[in-house]
Amino acid sequence: MLRERLKSELLFFEGGMGTQLQAAGLPAGELPERWNLTHPEAVQRVHEAYLSAGCQLVKSNTFGANRPKLAEAGLSVEEVIPAALRIARAAQTATGAEAYIGLDIGPCGRLLAPFGDFPFEEAVALFAEMVEAGKELADFVLIETMSDLYEAKAAILAAKEHCDLPIIVTLTFDGSGKLLTGADPMTAALALQDLGIDAIGFNCGLGPKQMLELLPAMHAVCSLPLVVCPNAGLPQTVDGKTVYNVTPSEFAADAAELIAAGAAVVGGCCGSTPAHLAETVATCRGLSRRAISHNIPTAVTSYAQTAVFGERPLLIGERLNPTGKARLKQALREGDTAYVLNMAVEQAEAGADILDVNVGLPELDEPQVMADTVSALQATVAVPLQIDTTNATALERALRLYNGKALVNSVNGKAESLETVLPLVKQYGAAVVGLTLDENGIPETVEGRLAIADKIAAACDRYGIPRRNLIIDPLCLSVSTGKQNAILTLETVEQVRRRGLHTVLGVSNVSFGLPMRETVNASFFTQAMRKGLSAGIVNPLSVAMMDAYVTYLALDGQDDNCEAYIQRMADRVATAVTVASKASATAQSGTPLHRAIVKGLVEESRTLAEEALRATEPLTLINETLIPALDEVGKGFESGRVFLPQLLTAANAAGAAFDAVKAVMQQGEAQAVKGKIVIATVQGDIHDIGKNIVRTLLENYGYEVLDLGRDVPPETVVQTAVEHGVSLVGLSALMTTTVPAMEQTVRQLRAACPTCKVMVGGAVLTQEYADRIGADFYAPDALAAVRVAERVFGK
Repeated sequence: MLRERLKSELLFFEGGMGTQLQAAGLPAGELPERWNLTHPEAVQRVHEAYLSAGCQLVKSNTFGANRPKLAEAGLSVEEVIPAALRIARAAQTATGAEAYIGLDIGPCGRLLAPFGDFPFEEAVALFAEMVEAGKELADFVLIETMSDLYEAKAAILAAKEHCDLPIIVTLTFDGSGKLLTGADPMTAALALQDLGIDAIGFNCGLGPKQMLELLPAMHAVCSLPLVVCPNAGLPQTVDGKTVYNVTPSEFAADAAELIAAGAAVVGGCCGSTPAHLAETVATCRGLSRRAISHNIPTAVTSYAQTAVFGERPLLIGERLNPTGKARLKQALREGDTAYVLNMAVEQAEAGADILDVNVGLPELDEPQVMADTVSALQATVAVPLQIDTTNATALERALRLYNGKALVNSVNGKAESLETVLPLVKQYGAAVVGLTLDENGIPETVEGRLAIADKIAAACDRYGIPRRNLIIDPLCLSVSTGKQNAILTLETVEQVRRRGLHTVLGVSNVSFGLPMRETVNASFFTQAMRKGLSAGIVNPLSVAMMDAYVTYLALDGQDDNCEAYIQRMADRVATAVTVASKASATAQSGTPLHRAIVKGLVEESRTLAEEALRATEPLTLINETLIPALDEVGKGFESGRVFLPQLLTAANAAGAAFDAVKAVMQQGEAQAVKGKIVIATVQGDIHDIGKNIVRTLLENYGYEVLDLGRDVPPETVVQTAVEHGVSLVGLSALMTTTVPAMEQTVRQLRAACPTCKVMVGGAVLTQEYADRIGADFYAPDALAAVRVAERVFGK
């Protein structure tokens, strides 16, 4: 019933729970979920107020009811979640409202590997415990306040695999319109919408006007109903209490604009009250919602980047395939990850939009090697990946662990292939390449290949895979074995495109057995693009192929003012280097170690640092190579060209180099630090992702960090600051309910060590709020925290 209503009706979510419980007396730092057991009547009154206001979708008081958080409070998932859902149901019964009770699942508070230390499958298991505890009492699952696509995927899989309830997912974007790990609204929607969820959207972090700016980008590419639950503006402190600056009437007017822009479900988050939602329902109940977009692009994504088919021909890098590559075979056999990652970085730098990943060697455990390689690649390059394997187990493991929407290479017209591959494509929301061959081989006519393409498309329909997620490979045989082979392929490309499907080709197959293969490949590639080829699997390090590509774009009107062509040829004249050497040199800034750090190549950074230390003094290496490399990545992050995961992998690479430096430094040098800093997540808050990122960067910039962990009482922070005589303390908070604890900590620090500076950060903080609670600095991200430290201690 709810699934059908989500597709056609305008619905209303509840507003904030934590801020309402604070108003009811929830002490600063106390776990809101505990009140399901100790103050059930207070929680029920909040639900009743929202239901009386006209809300139809209820959020149980279980946002942080995961095992680690509850265990620290001496509670269990099995007691808290059912209690919360029964309270919500009792409120529905008491008001007689027609409503649906949602099992509310918030983030786990840890950053998932490979960027953090929490394994993906452990995250799935953690969320599964919550689903199991509530599925019999809930009408739907709400996965909310997710700032990392990977964690959202873990929660979605947990819900799908442990219940059949509708699933709603809402994400938290920052002021720049990005998730913590870098995805914008378009990338987020494209990555998650085909995973089997029922609605997607925004909550927390921003007010309604800020969400209104982001909503159109998601609406344009999303096939699902959109949910928008903004904060009631920005937090402020008035008489020691946290208040929000958007009134109920203003909130309702903004909600009407959100509905006009595409929201199908509206509600509230931090600071919103039953009064806000009552005004919203009264104002918006009779409005019509916009139709869901049906012009969804064919696209694949990583955790932060999207490759859209059809805007221009895409380049799929072919180099990560051991066929005919002895050195890559050796690297895969020996577990030489550094070599594999270098190949990936070179292709991405040379312009590849997607990287093909094939690790198929008969002597390897392909499922394990594929899983390890995909994880390592996603920790290093931001471009999407094409999973290239005929091993179903390897495919399933890679798709499950993949962060984003992957491209599968491939399925074909054989019944066995269709029955094996397409269920996995459907389960993990991937796109898939369809090869025009079947049990009878590769047809020798255009009509025969089109028939197989139709067969694959029909099979996708049966499995519920949208045709936009199918890309047809008409297959190309070498012209050395048949003079019509290229013509046949080109005609098939053209016909497939006329049928509304996108196409891809392994371009170099056309020249097999011929001399000067690059010349043939480049000419064929140009002809294929003219026929409508959507993507070519090519070597982006090939001068001839890339010349043909940029030339075609210029001639086809896809290169404004021929800028890309002119730049490429100017580089050729100026440097007289091949694309391969150019790609390697682009980010070096003089040394291979600098480049390795910038690209996040951890093992290579360690090895290169050890080599450099044979001829360079340790402090010289730090000041002239390691810190400048981190600064280069930092500037990219500040300008929006580099995403948080890349910043973290660069920091890890620098850390590996620092380890090599420390091993050879004299004891006195090793102890020299720029300054000592205390950091902590404030009392009542167990979300320490941001704090841990800050610690990593500060340590790599040469500061000694005393990390007190999470849920830290003000007294502990003050005692540590006094004992160590620190000049700077950093405090973090994610939850609105724990911000008062931050203010208490600042106040106590002021009294005990007035010369100590305090910086604060976290999703619910703003510069104005930091000023109001008496903090000296507001750090919106980890790099900003480094800049604060540089101001305090001197650069």
